[in-house]
Amino acid sequence: MTGPAVLKFGGSSFPSPEAYDGVAAGLERRIARDGRPLVVVVSAGPGETEGLRERLHRIDPRPCDENAAGLITLADTVGARLLAAAVHRRGLGVGVLTGHRTGLVSDEVFLRARLARIDPLPLREAAARHHVVVVPGGQAVDGHGRPTWLGKNSSDLSAVAAAVATGADRCEIHSDVDGVYTGDPHLVPGARLVPRISYDAAALMSRYGAKVIHRRAVELARRHRIELVLRDNRPPYAAGTTVGATGAPVASVVLDRRSTCLRYASEHSADLAFAALHAAHVEAVRLPDGPLVAVVGGYVDLDDFHRRHGLRPGVPAGVPVTVLRGSAGSTHLAADGDEALVLARRLHDELDESGGAPRRLRPAGAGAPRALRLTGV
Repeated sequence: MTGPAVLKFGGSSFPSPEAYDGVAAGLERRIARDGRPLVVVVSAGPGETEGLRERLHRIDPRPCDENAAGLITLADTVGARLLAAAVHRRGLGVGVLTGHRTGLVSDEVFLRARLARIDPLPLREAAARHHVVVVPGGQAVDGHGRPTWLGKNSSDLSAVAAAVATGADRCEIHSDVDGVYTGDPHLVPGARLVPRISYDAAALMSRYGAKVIHRRAVELARRHRIELVLRDNRPPYAAGTTVGATGAPVASVVLDRRSTCLRYASEHSADLAFAALHAAHVEAVRLPDGPLVAVVGGYVDLDDFHRRHGLRPGVPAGVPVTVLRGSAGSTHLAADGDEALVLARRLHDELDESGGAPRRLRPAGAGAPRALRLTGV
């Protein structure tokens, strides 16, 4: 056999117990076709991570990060074990490597940890012994062996790290969106698939909230020249987008309705808040026009964060919607998620009309989103 192929299946791949057997069947066909082992990174099923988080917060409304990281990573372990059971049922040799056995070593930030070192030996040895090696996404340990969590949606990062460890030159990401689009295809009618995109363009879209691929996964892939192939998570697992060193310029509209923008009392206060968020590995963007910080993804208790860091909280300023064209962009603010959706659809229509260049915002009228335009990336 040649070296293993590396695949990742997101949580939406497992909406029911039966879905694990469906994925296992696909893995069995892949092994029969290619004759090589598979390293498969999996995310927790829908709602499982948040269910553990809610249970933790019922017991301790302000849990320490070490407890939170140790608990919520278990949701992905459950998913890995369920998939391993489905693979075993089909008569294939299967092993599971959880956080302390993967060879992924992080810094000592328990939540949203950053990878510090990848030991290739555990994954290579496991792939030599099994047809399928299943790895729970988002898990690592720090230098003391304590469990850490690589952050929300970090299974992509785990998969790319597995590709680095095994020497693979490509990594296949399976999710409910088969590639990168010019807008979220679940939200923006007319969003177009981008067949090929560069690492830089994909990372920039992710930085502002595009959910199809994790930003740090793209950056790790770029560093090690690993091609990312984005696929549907349902048979026949069609490939939609390839992320690599080259790609045509892309114009897109990025919206994550869970993101929020905070306005601070001064530029200095905004700089301090952004520095603290950055140090804690929270995805955030310091917007250039005014004391504004966009916090991407909405998975942080911002009031508690400011309290812990001795910062005066910013005032919610709206939901950011960002237009990107090449490496340049502009961010607009809408009052809430519903208005942000209306705004994103309008901006995407204007991208189409202008051939990729967004027009100046029209004045907000009755029922129109109240938007603030901010220039720069």
